[in-house]
Amino acid sequence: MRKLIVSMNVTLDGYLSGPDCELDWHFTSWTKEMGDALCNQLAQADTILLGRVTYNAMAAYWPLKMADPSCRGEDFAIANMMNSYTKIVFSKTLTSTAWSNSKLVTGNLQHVISALKKMPGKNLMVYGSGQLANSIIKSGLADEYQLWLHPVILGKGKPFFKPGTANEKPGLNVTLVSTERFSSGVMLLRYQAIKQMKIKTFNQNYVKNSMQAQVVPQTIRSGYPIKIK
Repeated sequence: MRKLIVSMNVTLDGYLSGPDCELDWHFTSWTKEMGDALCNQLAQADTILLGRVTYNAMAAYWPLKMADPSCRGEDFAIANMMNSYTKIVFSKTLTSTAWSNSKLVTGNLQHVISALKKMPGKNLMVYGSGQLANSIIKSGLADEYQLWLHPVILGKGKPFFKPGTANEKPGLNVTLVSTERFSSGVMLLRYQAIKQMKIKTFNQNYVKNSMQAQVVPQTIRSGYPIKIK
């Protein structure tokens, strides 16, 4: 089964952006070695999951990078993968997509992602997309978290882990897999999610006869409609 990896740039105080989605702190500490690490990360994937805001920002940026003469080496490799990979866009307001290989999805998030994970292919990546990432964390669908921890304190902004994220059904447990330190002071922390067994209780019909009591579970619907435009 494919892995779902949430990759996020975060500050020391846990923010993924400033109050108005400012990311200047992120770009000032980006280095070539970090680009190489991102290249290796992307090479193990083939599908990117995005929310509307992040999708619109990336769709306006990455296609132009391919025509930029200064885009070379790992930057060109990243741009090529970002443009050629399948992009799954979760949005209730978008009606169309212009970026190559982009697909809008509708339907229950958990059912859509569960279906994607069962399809053949490489890893599924989530970049940015704070609201989408938060929903994935709550659902327990993420297999790995790759956090790019920047030596920056914003003081205010949009938190990566929103209040209530880590204490809902039944909480978020992870184990540290590896760390990588870059010259800018940024640390790449890889955490593997510890899956917890979920016990579901179903309504049951009890059918009694003269010989014994038999427990007959009600019909449980196993197929959910997933629409990919």
